[in-house]
Amino acid sequence: MSDVPESPVILQVLPSLVTGGVERGTIEIAQAIVQADGTALVASAGGPLSASVERAGGRHFTLPLNTKNPVAIWRNAARLETLIRSQNVKLVHARSRAPAWSAWLACQRTGAHFVTTYHGTYSEDLPLKRRYNAVMARGEIVIAASRFIADLMKAQHGVAEDRIRVIPRGVDTAIYDPAIIVPDRLFRMARAWRLPDGAPTVVLPGRLTSWKGHAVLLEAMARLQRPDVCCVFVGSDQGRTAYTKSLLAQAATLGIAEQVRLVGHCDDMPAAMMLSDVVVHASTKAEAFGRVVIEAQAMGRPVVAADLGGPVETVEHEVTGWRVPPGNPEALAGAIAHALSLDADARLALGERARASVPTVRSMQDATLDVYEAVLRGGPGAGR
Repeated sequence: MSDVPESPVILQVLPSLVTGGVERGTIEIAQAIVQADGTALVASAGGPLSASVERAGGRHFTLPLNTKNPVAIWRNAARLETLIRSQNVKLVHARSRAPAWSAWLACQRTGAHFVTTYHGTYSEDLPLKRRYNAVMARGEIVIAASRFIADLMKAQHGVAEDRIRVIPRGVDTAIYDPAIIVPDRLFRMARAWRLPDGAPTVVLPGRLTSWKGHAVLLEAMARLQRPDVCCVFVGSDQGRTAYTKSLLAQAATLGIAEQVRLVGHCDDMPAAMMLSDVVVHASTKAEAFGRVVIEAQAMGRPVVAADLGGPVETVEHEVTGWRVPPGNPEALAGAIAHALSLDADARLALGERARASVPTVRSMQDATLDVYEAVLRGGPGAGR
């Protein structure tokens, strides 16, 4: 943002800073703002990642933005208005719907610029839900995590193409780098996962919820008929113990219980990816992006992904991985079998192509800073 006359103060707003892709993206953008000589502010209800904002060189302001109560949203608008005026904020970047409504009102009152990131496929199954979601389409520029989301915004909210910027989430290739994974990290994880020596592993990363396709993968594992292969679900059930029990019961019914591992949350995802012979994305609902897919690709792992949503744009079929029809265990089993059959040279070549194709954190940061500059300068599509 070197061409912007004054060092801009940019405020990002989101519900909280606990965990997740939106939260990590917020911190990464705060870091980029500071590196570009801007001032990075973040407002949220707080959480463990608040300290990461400070470490990135930004400042965190704790406000009760994690509520959908209409009265609280109105009160938060006044709080954000005060913050914008006191800190001389020039641009507010909203990343979630309830805080976005407060931010939009505050920007209307103060004249600050308003940018949004449309992160997900928000449901519209309740009355007035589309109107509630529509605030995410009110940005002077609206950032979409994928072309899939951009097209959804155009169809549901009539957002003009010149107000949309498709900026994929990025992976930090300095962290997700096969060259820096020492054997001891893999040994500790293999022991924690109770993997037999030399057992091929098929790994599905993601929180345990039904639409992530765990049941589909279990059906595929049964069709694979490879008792030597371990199936590992990496992710927390977030208290949904009934779902966890149902997966274990399904595995027992299919006769593959001894092959299945539910290992919970993992603090070392680069090592988890490296320990995987195949990484599976089996979601049955379209995802806005699918960050675990590019993380696996950055580690040079063979990826099999459901052919819907964001992964369609990051997995080139039979070039950087494979795409299969969602909810189709037979097709999934066939792709896994093919991936496991690759010789060392073919795996290496596929991994190199996949790693070269991934969007990076740096590219995401640069593209977002370009959006800020366009809005601050009132350029084409900026809306002011």
